[in-house]
Amino acid sequence: MKKKINIAICGLGNIGSYLYKYLIKNKKQLTEKNRSIPNILLVYAKNKKKKRNFTIPKKKWAKNFDEIIKNKKIDLIVELIGGSEGAAKNLVFKALNHKKHVVTANKALIAKYGDQLAKIAEKNRVNFEFEASVCGGVPVIRSLKEGLIANKINKIYGILNGTSNYILSSMDKHNKTFNEVLEDAKRLGYAESNPRADLNGDDVSSKLKILSTLCFNSFLNNNIHVEGIKNIDRDDIINAKKLGYKIKLLGFSELINNSIYQRVHPTLIKKSSYIASIDGVLNAVIVEGNPVGQSVIQGEGAGPAATTSALVSDISSILRGNIKFPFSISNNQRKRLKFNDINERNFSAYLRFEVLDKPGVLSNITSVFSTNKVSVKRLIQNPNKNKGSSTIIIITHKAKDKSLNKIRKSIDKKSYILRKSKLIRIDDN
Repeated sequence: MKKKINIAICGLGNIGSYLYKYLIKNKKQLTEKNRSIPNILLVYAKNKKKKRNFTIPKKKWAKNFDEIIKNKKIDLIVELIGGSEGAAKNLVFKALNHKKHVVTANKALIAKYGDQLAKIAEKNRVNFEFEASVCGGVPVIRSLKEGLIANKINKIYGILNGTSNYILSSMDKHNKTFNEVLEDAKRLGYAESNPRADLNGDDVSSKLKILSTLCFNSFLNNNIHVEGIKNIDRDDIINAKKLGYKIKLLGFSELINNSIYQRVHPTLIKKSSYIASIDGVLNAVIVEGNPVGQSVIQGEGAGPAATTSALVSDISSILRGNIKFPFSISNNQRKRLKFNDINERNFSAYLRFEVLDKPGVLSNITSVFSTNKVSVKRLIQNPNKNKGSSTIIIITHKAKDKSLNKIRKSIDKKSYILRKSKLIRIDDN
């Protein structure tokens, strides 16, 4: 006879509701595929009276988290509250300390407290699973933990946020402004009413931290360069297209000479590259390692259906009785590697200057590049006689990031500058 695994779902928003209905509807199928029977014993939501398109029996409603945590019948808690502090944090810490398995989609919590939570889970021999925290239905975490376990990984990068990818690809396809596309994204449900974390790169940053520790068997580290897409405008999109590039918000984590570089920023990539073809709300992750070479994982990065797919994958792992280390290896074996900032990394870059159209400006700009020993690969000047201004676009050869930023800041102080310059790094791989 199969064992019953009693589940508590905490949080009944769009994802929690979708998961509840899925587990009820597919209970028989999941039981057949696994060693145990998934049984929703309790649920909790902040607003119990909220109108929902399904019915939850009264006996399943918990009054508070303590009722769930102290219930000896509960084996597994699914946390879908969100946020790195408050209720979500308290629930997960208490659940693991009470020897309950935990499944979550909470990337912010893991990025901040993952090391501590992994230690508690390992000590109490319970699972702490978070496939849904990175790229929704794209099984990147399970791939790193299991499918690619034989590989020594040296680099992982990709499109990790569907909202920003939708905005940039829509600006490219439809020649719309950033604000126009953002409103479209909100209307279609691709962006929250307050999409700050998506637009400023924080969402990608949290996900990249999690991927880094899985790839390199390291502890989580906050030394990460983060830029968002709010400063990308239609002119940058058009210029990139003319130069044979697309602009994508990418997250990179690389192991170079036993040091890790974590960075999130808009990037110019060749239109012919695979990742340039990933448009809309899709996510794509590229893993480079030995012996696999390059491996690509792509799919829907967000939404109730995609997230539920990842949650059920984690729940099924627990139903099978697999006790695993949260970050693939024991906490005692994880490394404290050096995390460097990007100042010393070499990049080619796109720089755009809006200047007064007058003699001597161009020579002054190029002299600043020369003084900082950064060579110019390509230069384009587009004058606007009606406005008495000119747009100067410079593509550089590879140079240290600190030198590129020094040049930009130096030129921005000049009297001929009409508005703050742009710098977008280029990835030619």
